[in-house]
Amino acid sequence: MKKNNMNETNLEIFNSIIESKKFSAIGEHNSIIKQIKSIQTNSKSNPEKLFIAEGIWAQQKILETNTKIQSLIICPEYIYTDEAVVIIEKLMCLTNNLFIVSSKTFDKISERDKPDGLMSVAYLPKYDISKFNTPAKSVILILDGIEIPGNIGTMIRMCDGASVDAVFICNRKARLANPKLIKGSMGAVLTVPIFEFNSVSECYSWLKENKFDIYLADTRAEKNYFDTAYKNKTAFVMGSERYGISREWYNYDCKLISIPMLGKCDSLNVGIAATVLVYDATMKIKIKNSFCK
Repeated sequence: MKKNNMNETNLEIFNSIIESKKFSAIGEHNSIIKQIKSIQTNSKSNPEKLFIAEGIWAQQKILETNTKIQSLIICPEYIYTDEAVVIIEKLMCLTNNLFIVSSKTFDKISERDKPDGLMSVAYLPKYDISKFNTPAKSVILILDGIEIPGNIGTMIRMCDGASVDAVFICNRKARLANPKLIKGSMGAVLTVPIFEFNSVSECYSWLKENKFDIYLADTRAEKNYFDTAYKNKTAFVMGSERYGISREWYNYDCKLISIPMLGKCDSLNVGIAATVLVYDATMKIKIKNSFCK
């Protein structure tokens, strides 16, 4: 067991944690391990929207965002830093479900070549749309029928970077707790408010009630993003990788917007297109509101 990177104080703390018997020893056939594997493989229903956070960086995000955790799993053989000990102490206050496993068992559930012995089963944040208030300079990204979890995660991460106010999801094709989505978001699923709508009409009604201008990303649009001045709250609709935006959106009061294609290809990856539109809008609306006259 490596502990030569711990100072004496934290080494004593770590040993006392292990000796305290607060952590229950479990093996690879335990129901907790089976639960972790099912979440990782996205093989069973997940109504509680649980996800797996592995490693020191992920646990720091859990703590920074006050994310609720269901269980904490540690492997003493892989824990050898002061930072890890401090994190364990903090996480122990968040749940009574504390488990200790051997390196053999941890290797069965770890998705890393060099695991650092920390893993938690955590809950995705829940938001109430009835309590969601948008500021005057708001930008929202709507994902309509996006199928690839990694694309969704990447766009959520982008929304965090661009200070987007929320992500709306219509015609959901992938679970928010999908491991590829979680990984692609790099923690942004814990910072960006995400709302799922049962229908396009429900989403549209909310946007109109809250005075949003709605733009449909469409290569056929005559108006391009660069020449667009966003004067009100703004929402962009991005469509499925295969089928584009649902036809229902075109029946409503929405504007079409395009990204000029200067090369031979006729379109961009949906994540890249969303990035171009969203960053341009947030720069104009939130950072340089007088950029467009």
